[in-house]
Amino acid sequence: MATILSSQSFLTIFLLISALQLCFATRRLNEQSSSESQLLHYHNGPLLSGKISMNLIWYGHFKPSQKAIISDFITSLSSSSSPAQSSQPSVSTWWKTTEKYYHLTSKKASALSLTLGKQILDDKYSLGKSLTSKQLVELASKGEQKNAINVVLTSADVAVEGFCMSRCAKHIKGKNYKFAYIWVGNSETQCPGQCAWPFHQPMYGPQSPPLVAPNNDVGVDGMVINVASLLAGTATNPFGNGYFQGPKEAPLEAASACTGVYGKGAYPGYAGNLLVDPTTGASYNANGLNGRKYLLPALFDPTTSTCSTLL
Repeated sequence: MATILSSQSFLTIFLLISALQLCFATRRLNEQSSSESQLLHYHNGPLLSGKISMNLIWYGHFKPSQKAIISDFITSLSSSSSPAQSSQPSVSTWWKTTEKYYHLTSKKASALSLTLGKQILDDKYSLGKSLTSKQLVELASKGEQKNAINVVLTSADVAVEGFCMSRCAKHIKGKNYKFAYIWVGNSETQCPGQCAWPFHQPMYGPQSPPLVAPNNDVGVDGMVINVASLLAGTATNPFGNGYFQGPKEAPLEAASACTGVYGKGAYPGYAGNLLVDPTTGASYNANGLNGRKYLLPALFDPTTSTCSTLL
C-alpha cells in the first residue's frame, strides 16, 4: 500500500537532505587543497559581465525602512559607489571574491559592475497574495530585460509556490544575453526557522540562541542573506553553463557551496566568529553605506578551493 506523506514529513525530509548536502560540501571543501581540481567546475559558458543594473520589484507591503536596508546593500556592492567607504570589512570587499571567477576563464569579459536601477512598487498585490513560479516571471518582466538583474521581493504576507517547503529564494538562468532574475521572499512570519536563520532559531538541527539582526529586522536581514547568495550565483552561473557543481536544476554555486558559513569556525548550528555591535548586540560581518551593517554568507574561493569569509 502506498504511503502518503504529510507536508510536515516532506519538510523534514527536505531539511535532512539539505543538512546532508551541507555536510558533504563541507567535507569536500575541507579535503580539497588548492592544487586539486576545483569543487565548482567551469562549464565554458559566459559569466554576467559589464555594466549591469539591478532593478528591484517590490511586491506587497514594505516599509520605507525595509526598502532602504536592501537598497543600501545593493549600492554598497560597488566600491566605486563610495570612495570614502573605508570601514572594513566591507560589502564591496565581500563581493570582490566573485571577481576571481572572471580571472580563471579563458573567455575575455569585463568584470561585473553593478548599479542600483529602477525600483518598481506593486503594493496593491496585482496578482493576489499567492503566487506561482510563472507569476514570478511575470513580475520580473516588469524591469528592464537587457543588461539587468531583476529582483522580485515579496512581502511577509505573500505566499509563493514552493516557499518554505523547498526553497527560500530562487535565481533563474537568463535566456536572453545579460539578463536574469532573482526572487526572494520575506520569511519572518512564514518560516523564519528555515529562511531567516541565524536570526531565528532553526526549526530542526542543533539549537542555539538566535543572533540579533544587524538592522533590527529579522525578515529583511534574512532577505539580504538570500539576495547576496543568489546574486553571487547569478553572476558566476547566469545561464546555467558557468561555475557550478551537480545537476543544473539544483546546482552548488558560489554561495550555496558554503551554506551556513558566515565566519571562521562555523559548523552546523553555529554561524562562525562574527563582529558584535556593542550598542545593539547585533551580529554582523560587513559594513555598508550609510552606516549599515550586514551579515553576508561565505563565498567559495575558486583560487583556494575554500569557503572565503570576511572574518
